[in-house]
Amino acid sequence: MSDSTRRSLPAEAAAQSSWQRGIAVRRQVLGNAHVERALASATDFDRDFQDYITRAAWGDVWTRPGLSLQTRHLLTIVMLATLNRQEELAMHLEATRNTGITPEEVREALMHVAVYAGVPAAHSALKTAKRVLFPPGGAAEPAAHQGGSEEGPARG
Repeated sequence: MSDSTRRSLPAEAAAQSSWQRGIAVRRQVLGNAHVERALASATDFDRDFQDYITRAAWGDVWTRPGLSLQTRHLLTIVMLATLNRQEELAMHLEATRNTGITPEEVREALMHVAVYAGVPAAHSALKTAKRVLFPPGGAAEPAAHQGGSEEGPARG
């Protein structure tokens, strides 16, 4: 075995383990059905991208120590809201059912977005969150404030 072959084996083994870690956490967060659809629909055009995000994002970053899976997921939601990436945001909001992030935590995180990234970004994200987390005929949205109107609380 040549020196260059010996040097490349650990890199290939590391890449393989990054992919294995990545596919496991990707399935944990997004669900098996989503991951299977993404991998099955990959073509020669985007197969390298699917491999890259599985290794780099999911295998190398999402699996690092120091932050819980829920914290990483909430940070991802905040960043996607800040960047106005509504399609990806909707996917991650759907995945909160897999990671245990509550609608209340999403709401509070998006309030933080309003302060630090702007009201328009938070407003768009809140609309997406309402659509995903509380679909018509699905889970009930938390009740609106009681005993008041748009102008303020009821007075009595």
